[in-house]
Amino acid sequence: MAIDLSGMVTEQRNAASAAIDQMSTLQMLQVINQEDQQVAPAVARTLPEVARAVDVIVESLQDGGRLIYIGAGTSGRLGILDASECPPTYGTDPAQIVGLIAGGEQAVFSAVENAEDDEDAGRDDLKAIDFGARDVLVGIAASGRTPYVIGAIEYAKSRGATTVSLSCNPVSPMAALADIAITPVVGPEVVTGSSRMKAGTAQKLVLNMLTSGAMIRMGKVYGNLMVDVEATNAKLVERQVQIVKAASHCSRADAEQVLAQSGGHCKTAIVMQLAKAGVDEARRALAAARGHIREALNALRAA
Repeated sequence: MAIDLSGMVTEQRNAASAAIDQMSTLQMLQVINQEDQQVAPAVARTLPEVARAVDVIVESLQDGGRLIYIGAGTSGRLGILDASECPPTYGTDPAQIVGLIAGGEQAVFSAVENAEDDEDAGRDDLKAIDFGARDVLVGIAASGRTPYVIGAIEYAKSRGATTVSLSCNPVSPMAALADIAITPVVGPEVVTGSSRMKAGTAQKLVLNMLTSGAMIRMGKVYGNLMVDVEATNAKLVERQVQIVKAASHCSRADAEQVLAQSGGHCKTAIVMQLAKAGVDEARRALAAARGHIREALNALRAA
């Protein structure tokens, strides 16, 4: 059956790049750059919907639920990328934020033909991870019509979960189906239909905000410091030292000392240094404050 692409903004021809194959390299890149400058304003227009999504994600994660991204092709890979960066950056459990892609792991590295057209596979992939009512599903597809993603959204709704769509066409089946529709309309691509370009950039920006916003709300950021960073390599060990120094205005020696005493737990080290507390006292205060440093400090100072 033929698919009508005529109504999709992402599939239209872009007048600005109509002769791009005849341009010099510099002119070609200038056109791409000028078109890319439309992305941030398009995302800005979706901020109210992004904020709603962040709030429901926080509620879900705090209630023991998960954030599940699902998509096909570039959209699926972007979801997997965002999910995979949360554990090292924010110390999250790898099972807490998960990316799924049509065609499975193989599709991360190479295209799996027709996988995105399988609506049942979207449902099956959620069933395989025991998707439930406490989880939040974010369906990602530039077109807003990918059957694999639609099947997943329908299944998530049947389980009573909150659903979010992230697409780049103003009217789409996914947007109509989801509880929250995030739709940055970036216009036609420089290369017609290559939605890995402006649409992909817009999706990446939104996904960054969903997880970063949720992590900030959950106390994993103090000021603008990522205080739940896990020191899994030499660079991150040094980053922890710099974070403790910046948060508590202490010397390097003091930062290294409290980090050693806390077992390399950045938040605990900061509370220890700022409240002049012992490691056990700092851990108890953080636990009572659900990991929020400011609340833990206020409680210790009021005691």
